[in-house]
Amino acid sequence: MEEKRNMANIGRKTGVSGQNLQHFMSVSPWAGREMIAAAQAAMGQRPELAGGILVLDESGEEKGGESGAGVMRQYNGRHQTIEVSQVGVFASYVQGDIWTWVDGELFVPQQWFGEAYTQRRRKAELPEERVYHKKAELGWHMIQRIQASGLGFAAVAFDSLYGQEMWLRDQCRGAGIEYYADVPRNTQVYLQNPSSEFIPKRDGHIPKHPSSLSKFAWRADEVVELPDSHWQRVTLRTDARGILEADFATRSVWTVRANGEIVPETLLIRRDGKHLTYCLTNAPPNTPLTLMAQRKSQRYFAERSIQDAKSEFGWDEFQAIKFRAWEHHLALTILASWFIAETRLDWSLQHPPDPALADDYATDVLPTLSVANVRDLLRAALPLPQLSPHQAALLVAQHLDNRTRSRRSRLKNRSSPLI
Repeated sequence: MEEKRNMANIGRKTGVSGQNLQHFMSVSPWAGREMIAAAQAAMGQRPELAGGILVLDESGEEKGGESGAGVMRQYNGRHQTIEVSQVGVFASYVQGDIWTWVDGELFVPQQWFGEAYTQRRRKAELPEERVYHKKAELGWHMIQRIQASGLGFAAVAFDSLYGQEMWLRDQCRGAGIEYYADVPRNTQVYLQNPSSEFIPKRDGHIPKHPSSLSKFAWRADEVVELPDSHWQRVTLRTDARGILEADFATRSVWTVRANGEIVPETLLIRRDGKHLTYCLTNAPPNTPLTLMAQRKSQRYFAERSIQDAKSEFGWDEFQAIKFRAWEHHLALTILASWFIAETRLDWSLQHPPDPALADDYATDVLPTLSVANVRDLLRAALPLPQLSPHQAALLVAQHLDNRTRSRRSRLKNRSSPLI
């Protein structure tokens, strides 16, 4: 199916009762988390995926009402505005031209845990043990789960919303995980180690924010203007328009935590024409610039994963209230994403690109399978049933019956006395 992938239409296409599908998604106790863990374990068993990059990103879905789990007026990065929406934090795994969703967490705003939201929590059946977590904390929980699953990754990357969270960078650093964290242009860095400014005073007090420290401070976008910045052209990947290249420069810097801790990092700057992005990484100092540039630039494929989930797998057509339904939908979407990725991986191994064919087309790269290609193959292998006139009439009658019963139920509840 390419559109209208809600439970009612899926039921009509497959001959399964819509109520049964609702029960399967919202009530049935099958463990979505265990299914996600099994998918991660399957990914970890593919040696071709070893050494990939884990990418954190988030996505919000506009909602027409506020009854769903975690739904309220909040920032929706998709539309870059505050609106009634439901926001998820997701992890994608990228290796070469293979990408897939591997994990996700529903972001539940802090207001949801107040007394005013008690009834909504009950209606959504939010687990009682669930407590408020910032988005960066949800991202760290996923990183830990994926690391424990056996799916190895060489580094993690995240956008500036997560990259500016020093806590998240410190968690990765403490766990020995290489990170590439996009940061805002006004991020404060130091080109010299400011440790001398934190010498204890006579009374033993260590100043956290000494005024003299400011003489070392630079904004990330000011570093670009330094005359000794050395830029290097790096080829990132091939795309539909040819070869994607960008200019990169690095600078050893220090950043200071709120408790006065001084952390050495590398500022990695990417320049695409006049557009500049800034990234902090704990990559070893001897890491080649080309490798750092390629790892930092894998966020593009996380965006592709989210795009696939919405446009191809129906993620944005989700319609349910309960938290369990969201997790079930996530598990099935991850399975669909991994199915596509594994099909592409198997196809590339069984049918490697033919250099002679590339010569015939006078091109350097042959395209890989798309999601649409795999859907076409599925249509041939598992065609959707074609309804007979009698079956179609029965479905229409059942739909009208369900609507009538639903209206009768609403009228009955409306006439009931308030308690």
